Amino acid sequence: MTTIYLMNHSKAKMEKEYIHTNESLQLENEKFILSVEGETLAQHYSKIKQLKKIDIIYSSNYVRSMSTAKYICDVNNKPLYIDESFGERKFGVNNWNEIPNDFFDNQILDENYKLGNGESKKEVKNRMLTSLRKVLKQNKNQTILIVSHSSSIAFLLDEWCDISYDSGYVIYYGNKLIVNGLNSPDLIKLTFDDDKLKDIEHVN
Repeated sequence: MTTIYLMNHSKAKMEKEYIHTNESLQLENEKFILSVEGETLAQHYSKIKQLKKIDIIYSSNYVRSMSTAKYICDVNNKPLYIDESFGERKFGVNNWNEIPNDFFDNQILDENYKLGNGESKKEVKNRMLTSLRKVLKQNKNQTILIVSHSSSIAFLLDEWCDISYDSGYVIYYGNKLIVNGLNSPDLIKLTFDDDKLKDIEHVN
């Protein structure tokens, strides 16, 4: 059996708390740091029992994800593998004010909806699935942590779960409520037998 822990990164400083540069929205988004509270929460999570026996640790290339993962790497004395394929969805515009007010609703209603050179829900889901399957193939019977992002995690879980997006990612696996809103940080456990999903549970 292979265990995958999907972790949403810890609390980041909000976009409105930054004085923006001339960099693209994508680069700014990748560089957002954890808040002071987020650093404390990430350190706390690294000490929970489920994350003390991790064999392999992956993170997206976003600063807030790597900064969350560093504490777990330290506790487990493991290196951090950076994989940009576990990153947040790409918005496809140059500035935050170019994102339409109905962007998020449109992405949920139409899995192919996207802006410019950004990503649709379907593209994010396929990217995450492809990368997850690669991790499973390379790390059979290991315990693996992947630190990613709420939207990317939710779109991935859409492969097996029923998800309501009305009140922020309410996730059911079968008839079981898994998540009643993804937090920052948050942790979801997936158990696989080879590449066959056996169970999903929320780690409180």
